[in-house]
Amino acid sequence: MKESGAEAIRRSYESARAAYAAWGVDTEAAMNALAGVPLSLQCWQGDDIAGFENRGGLSDGGLAVTGSYPGGARNAEELRSDLSMALSLIPGKHRVNLHAIYAETGGAKVERNEIRPEHFSRWISWAKASGIALDFNPTFFSHPRAASGFTLSSRDAAVREFWIAHGERCREIGNAMGKELGSACIVNFWIPDGFKDTPADRAAPRAILKESLDAIFAKKMDPRFIRDSVEGKLFGIGSESYVVGSHEFYLCYALSGGLMPTLDLGHYHPTESVADKVSSILPFVRDMLIHVSRGVRWDSDHVVTLTDELRAVVLEIARMDAWGRVHLGLDFFDASINRIAAWVIGARSTLKAVLLALLEPSRDLRKAEVDADFTTRLALMEEAKSLPFGAVWDAYCLSRKAPAGADWLAGVKEYEKSTLSKRK
Repeated sequence: MKESGAEAIRRSYESARAAYAAWGVDTEAAMNALAGVPLSLQCWQGDDIAGFENRGGLSDGGLAVTGSYPGGARNAEELRSDLSMALSLIPGKHRVNLHAIYAETGGAKVERNEIRPEHFSRWISWAKASGIALDFNPTFFSHPRAASGFTLSSRDAAVREFWIAHGERCREIGNAMGKELGSACIVNFWIPDGFKDTPADRAAPRAILKESLDAIFAKKMDPRFIRDSVEGKLFGIGSESYVVGSHEFYLCYALSGGLMPTLDLGHYHPTESVADKVSSILPFVRDMLIHVSRGVRWDSDHVVTLTDELRAVVLEIARMDAWGRVHLGLDFFDASINRIAAWVIGARSTLKAVLLALLEPSRDLRKAEVDADFTTRLALMEEAKSLPFGAVWDAYCLSRKAPAGADWLAGVKEYEKSTLSKRK
C-alpha cells in the first residue's frame, strides 16, 4: 500500500525528532512554543493600500505599489474573504492589522479626523467570529493634507491640528477594538514627513513633531486594551535626505513616554543589523513591535522570504526568550503576484524563521561560549544548519491542520479561479 502524505510526514518527523534530541533540542516543545507566536497580517497587501476612502488608490504622501496582478479586493467584504483564505493556509492563530483608510462609512464622506469605532464595527464582528484580534494604524498619507510632505511636523497649524485629531481618533478606535476582542490592540504611528533634499534646519520639525505627539498621547488609556507604538525610518520616497521621525527620535520618545518602539526590517541602512537592536533596546522597554519586511536596494517592503536577516532577528528574540514582549507584524505589499500568495509566503517564511530559532541547540552553544571554546561554538553553529528542520515544519503544519510543503499553493490557485478571476 502506498504511503499517504501525512504518514510520510510523521515518519520523517520521528527521524528529525531523534536527530534534534541528540543535540538536546525538544521538537515538541519548539512546536508548542511556535503555536504561541501570533503574526499580525497587514490588510493592505490585499488591495494595494487603496482603502475605501478613495478607490483611485494611493495619492499624496510617499508610498508606491507596483504591479497590476488581477483580482485585488475592491471592498471590505472581498478583503475579509481574502484574509480568511490566507489565514486558512498559515499554521497557527494570528491577528489582522488595519489602517484607518479601511473604515466602512456606508458611503458617507467621513474625514479622517472624524472617524469613530463604529466605522470599524464590521471588522470587529468579523474578527470576533474568526477568533482573531486586530491591530490598527493611523493613515498619514494619501490625503490632500499630506501633499506638502509634512503632517504632524507641519509648520501649518491647521494641517497639524487635523492630523493630531486623526491620531486621537485612531487611539480611541484601537482601544475599542482591544476592549471588544479581549486582546490589546497595537496602534502604530508612522508618518512620511521629511525633505527630499538637504534641510537647513533639522531641529525645528522634530520639535513640532514632539509637541504633536505629546498632544496625541496626552490621554492615558488602559494597556489591557491598547498599546501605542511609534515607528522610525531612514528615508522614504520624497524624503530621501531627511526624515523627521528617525529611529533615534522615536526610540528616545518611546523611552521617555513608556511607548513601544517599532523596528521595521526595511527601514534601516542595508548594512545595519536590526537583530543587534533587539537585545540592545529590550532591556529598557516593556515590549517592542517588529515589522517584518524585506528591503531590496532602496525599497523597503518586498514580500518576506527566509533570509539571513530575518533569521538573525528571531534568533535574538529566542535567545532572550522574549516572545511575550516582542510582537511580529507583517509589512509588505506587492501587486505583481497573487496577493493572497504574497500573504502566505511572507507569513510562512516568518514562522519558519521562528521555528528555526526555537530549534537552535542553545544548550551546547551557550556552554561552548561560557567555556570560551569559540572553535566549538562556530563549528556547532554551522553543523546545526544541516539538521532536518523541514520535517519538523511539515509536522507542525499537519498538527495545525494547515497544508504542508507547497500544498497551500493549490488552494490559492483554486481560489483565484473560483473567486479572484471574477473581479473586474
